[in-house]
Amino acid sequence: MTANNDTIGAASGAARSGRGRDQLAALPNLLTYARIAAVPLFVACFFVEGHTARWVALAIFIAASVTDFLDGYLARAYDQHSSLGRMLDPIADKLLVAAALLALTYVGTIGGFSLWAALVILSREILVSGLREFLAEVRVSVPVSRLAKWKTALQMTAIGFLVAGPAGDALFGGEPVTLFGIAALWVAAVLTLYTGYDYFRAGFRYLLDEA
Repeated sequence: MTANNDTIGAASGAARSGRGRDQLAALPNLLTYARIAAVPLFVACFFVEGHTARWVALAIFIAASVTDFLDGYLARAYDQHSSLGRMLDPIADKLLVAAALLALTYVGTIGGFSLWAALVILSREILVSGLREFLAEVRVSVPVSRLAKWKTALQMTAIGFLVAGPAGDALFGGEPVTLFGIAALWVAAVLTLYTGYDYFRAGFRYLLDEA
């Protein structure tokens, strides 16, 4: 009987190990790993002077943003959802956005009053991450609204224009690329506050019900 139990336990362990390897090697997860790995390369571009470095940074940012769409699409299309992917995907997104905003602030593309827009976006990401974790523990679901998706798209567009920044401005004369990026960043910041309210409302509603 003991031998049978050992055999069953070994088989169960092997099955779990196989599932773990499948999760690690799933294509959507590989794309998420690539997005995380791209962050230090992206930031390194801002320590190199010249417009070429900005164009390289923009190419990395666009490629990383595309993987964000692809990993979700492939996970749905091929039913490759995994707990590892659900954990890493939002982390990768926030790492990319936070790194971009901090790098743009470091080189002065975002500065002055516009720092508040970047601060609003960063603060919302941190606060909502904590709220999502709390709401998941108490099994309260807050679906992603269409407006939140538009906010994300506008936010990434704004960052893309700001990454091009002076390199893009040099093509057109003046500062049209940077100014458009700053304006879009402010609109994204306003939408960030509005969409973040959904999570706070769900959290407070749960706390009030508990009280």
